[in-house]
Amino acid sequence: MDKNKLKVLNHYHVIFLVQNVIVGSSILSLPNRLSSMGYSQWWMPLLFGVIANVLLVPMIWLGLKYRNDTLFIIHEKVFGKWVGKTINSILLLYFIVVIAAVCTSFLQLIQVVALIDRKITGPLFIFLFMLTYIVSGGIKSIARFCIISFFLTIGVIYFLKWGISEGDIRHAMPIFNFTTKEFFTAAKKGLIAVGGFELISFYFPHIINQKKALKHGSIGIWLSVFITFLFTFVSVMFFSEWQLENVLYPVLGLFKEVELSFLERIDVLGITMWVFLILTTTSTYLWVAKRGLDSIRSTTKKFHLYIIVVFIFIVVQFPFMQEFQKLLFERVFYVMYAMFLWPILLCIIHMLKTKKNEGFG
Repeated sequence: MDKNKLKVLNHYHVIFLVQNVIVGSSILSLPNRLSSMGYSQWWMPLLFGVIANVLLVPMIWLGLKYRNDTLFIIHEKVFGKWVGKTINSILLLYFIVVIAAVCTSFLQLIQVVALIDRKITGPLFIFLFMLTYIVSGGIKSIARFCIISFFLTIGVIYFLKWGISEGDIRHAMPIFNFTTKEFFTAAKKGLIAVGGFELISFYFPHIINQKKALKHGSIGIWLSVFITFLFTFVSVMFFSEWQLENVLYPVLGLFKEVELSFLERIDVLGITMWVFLILTTTSTYLWVAKRGLDSIRSTTKKFHLYIIVVFIFIVVQFPFMQEFQKLLFERVFYVMYAMFLWPILLCIIHMLKTKKNEGFG
């Protein structure tokens, strides 16, 4: 595991860490999440990109003020040891549930598409084993895996060709055919599509060129936004408004339209390739969770990683009522929105404390 304060991330590591963590399972269901706006939803990923880029600024500013500290350590410095550890404990639980939610969502999708009527225990065990192996190499190992995953999966954009040829560009007009309520409903459900960039606050101490982290993080955000925009726009062209509202994973429908003489069931191939993106998302969250447990216990131990993985396995496999599990996984992602705004509060507190100290000086 990377030692604290060890700077190992180059600019391309930062770009693909940001990009790959964002592009996870959310892109598969995003057109459905934005369906309250109907066909007018296609430009929403661009708006989300602007919001994410604006929110990235206070995160980088805070990181530059605490260059060698993760957000976990910053909490203890700003709020004191015990309040800081309490906040970190809440974050640790949040990260565990997020990882469990992403794993469950993707494995259920595989169960529907490829492993019909089969239990997910085996695939879950294999997935967590791969996840543990990737994370055990440290943040640089995760960053390298992000780069590999990007080039292995970027080819799925080619599959949009069939959706474009069969779609209707007129669906994209008019642009503002929605109400204020429909807009805020779509924004509330869809902003999760850019979730993940906020993790830069946790691996910021490992970035070599921290002064250019804003530039490199922004490139990662807009690279992911561009990909998300393409899938959303083609979904708007191809599907009816009823399909956007009622089909949970519209992007899978685009894969099903692909016709290749030498290969059938492109949707299964697409989902199989998508596992790389799910692994990059969950591995970064798992690495952050491990650092959180290190911070809470004030010691760095490798077995902390295994403890968290066991907890994730229990959360995924525990026989919750399906309705409760679905509600839990839906609600936990709203905490992500609080994470977007949290660095702003920390920046304000830091400035007030600095001003107070200067006054005493």
